[in-house]
Amino acid sequence: MNPPAIMLVERFLSWIAAYGEPMLALAVFLVAVGVPMPSTLFVIAGGAFVRTGVMEMTSTFILLLVAVVLGDTVSYGMGRLARRNLQDRFQDNTAWQRAQLTFQKRGGIAVYLTRWILTPFAIPTNLAAGSGGYPLIRFLFCDIAGELTWIIVFGGLGYAFGSQWEVIAELVSNCSGLLAGIVFLVIGVYLYWKRLRPNRALPKP
Repeated sequence: MNPPAIMLVERFLSWIAAYGEPMLALAVFLVAVGVPMPSTLFVIAGGAFVRTGVMEMTSTFILLLVAVVLGDTVSYGMGRLARRNLQDRFQDNTAWQRAQLTFQKRGGIAVYLTRWILTPFAIPTNLAAGSGGYPLIRFLFCDIAGELTWIIVFGGLGYAFGSQWEVIAELVSNCSGLLAGIVFLVIGVYLYWKRLRPNRALPKP
């Protein structure tokens, strides 16, 4: 993160420690709608603050879930608003049509995994779901399942590590970046292979 982003995160952490659950909920909502901050770090910190008695477990859990699902729904709605423009622009594009069809078939898995493992892809996935016309009910079902997993896993880590939560937060951040890099590599290799495949199928003269 750049210095301004680090300062913003530190400011929010101090606000969360001072004002508790509502400020934590605001932080994850802002991340879900596009503010560039590490939301998983906030969840880990939230678990640690519950452990130390700064926040209460039930209210923290409920507010976190409501805030992040609301934020995801907003970014899904942004994609839905842009749907017509995208369709007009790419309606004759075969690759776009294929991508939309693929998302309709496997979008639920993408939504679920980007909630808690591949978090750098969460907002692009929300926008793709909205712009591609992925049904809102199905999106919310997968979204809530993924966010529940996210809160339980990373909030639980923060609770378990307590005062050492910053160490585990840094480790999780590094692993998340590594996973995102691997996904980019796999997608790149797959697209390259798909591009070469028709050429290999051509008969030799």
